[in-house]
Amino acid sequence: MEITAAVVEEVGAPFRLATLELDEPGPGEALVRIVATGICHTDEITRHGDLPMPFPGVLGHEGAGEVVAVGDGVSAVRPGDHVVIGWPSCGQCRNCRDGEPRYCARLGEALCGGGRLLGPRAGETALRRADGTPVHSHFFGQSSFATYSLTWADALVVVPRDAPLELLGPLACGLSTGAGAVMNTLRPGPGSSLVVYGVGAVGLAAIMAACLSPATKIIAVDRQPARLDLALELGAHHAVNAAEKDAVAEVHRLCDGPADFALECTGVISVVRQAADSVGMLGTCVLIGGAPAGAEFSVDHLSTLWGKRIVGTLGGSGRSEPLIRTLIELQKQGRFPFERLVRFYDLADIEKAIEDSRRADVLKPVVRIKR
Repeated sequence: MEITAAVVEEVGAPFRLATLELDEPGPGEALVRIVATGICHTDEITRHGDLPMPFPGVLGHEGAGEVVAVGDGVSAVRPGDHVVIGWPSCGQCRNCRDGEPRYCARLGEALCGGGRLLGPRAGETALRRADGTPVHSHFFGQSSFATYSLTWADALVVVPRDAPLELLGPLACGLSTGAGAVMNTLRPGPGSSLVVYGVGAVGLAAIMAACLSPATKIIAVDRQPARLDLALELGAHHAVNAAEKDAVAEVHRLCDGPADFALECTGVISVVRQAADSVGMLGTCVLIGGAPAGAEFSVDHLSTLWGKRIVGTLGGSGRSEPLIRTLIELQKQGRFPFERLVRFYDLADIEKAIEDSRRADVLKPVVRIKR
């Protein structure tokens, strides 16, 4: 079928709208009409070569829409279902079987291989130009900067029909990553202290999730006053402007010592060290932000030896379905108001959306797909 998609021709190239041909769904696959898709920092770093997606290709990995067709053997979804497109996984490796598909042994291939992960046409792209020239597909299993996406049906999360579908795409990655880091990775106990470095969309999602936990001291750290103000509105107890104060010293002052938990949401190496230094013995620092390829960081050996943990998390860990459905219900109840982070753009304005995000003018840009 014929679709419109935002194509990146080569590393560093801009997004350009093009008409492409998309395969019909084969065994195990589903065709989704995209209603809206979030723009994530990962799309931008991939475009610039920090994830090994082959080009030309179509990015986009926070898609939500409506199932319009399914292939043979698909029973979990049917045409008409409203869905968020979750991450792909093989379903067979140890991590997948243990309920941690975000850490699928074939993760690199699943997210950035440029074609199908599974099925009889595994490894093949689903996109091509009118002359038959292939364009790489299935970024994070979806390539949703497009009017339609062909995805593995088992990756789809069916959502209630009364949920605001145009808002839900970011729950596939960015917002689930922040919230899941708290709910799945850290699980703060009663009286815990927690500091979030970088309160963009991911960090604010972490703060909203922390407000649903027994943590009693939640600290936001950033260099943007407007973002710090919003963090306080969304439940943070303290805000630290890192452009004006020594963030680590201020965290220690506010906590009467090191924090129990720190979440690093910027991917800036100097900030990684600050987050690690903010927690003490038996404390945990979670790395969330995506740094450039090849980036390295260092920590103090002795203080880390004393029971400190530094762990990474992908996509909020766990399985897509329970986390996404939980966040939808919490948003409906007014307890996870992520709609306050979103600004909508047309697909033709994707470059403007990315630039606005880069300048910190918008927290979570979402592209609505017009028909």
